[in-house]
Amino acid sequence: MRISEIDCWDGYKKDGTKPGTGKNKGKRVNNCVKVSETEYSYDSDNEFFEDYGYLGYSIDESDTFEAEYQGRKVKLNKPMQGDTKKFKVYVKNPKGNVVKVNFGHGGSSVKGKAMRIRKSNPKARKSFRARHNCDSPGPKTKARYWSCRKW
Repeated sequence: MRISEIDCWDGYKKDGTKPGTGKNKGKRVNNCVKVSETEYSYDSDNEFFEDYGYLGYSIDESDTFEAEYQGRKVKLNKPMQGDTKKFKVYVKNPKGNVVKVNFGHGGSSVKGKAMRIRKSNPKARKSFRARHNCDSPGPKTKARYWSCRKW
């Protein structure tokens, strides 16, 4: 029988697994913890969001998580697959306008294959960060900030 098929006792819930002891030594067993009286479980994310909204905080009071860019809602400060370059991100500039920042080697500027990010290679990582002055990356509205953050 699989671990996920076994339930915990009444009044307890599964909170991951742990290494077994005694006759279960060498196996993974359920980690059953007592359910508190005030704990409530939601069936879906939407029910939770209706009660509490989207949780999170912003470092700046002026930062928000969503904004409108050219008539459509976009997520702010979240790098994503780019259209003209390898990546794009929507940010608010100091004036309060939402701008799109394209960064990375890709899109129509590539002659042949796009370059890979080799951040697992320590030498390549060190060279990239030195070449782009990543110790002081500048404002969020510049491609260098986001490229350095990826590295």
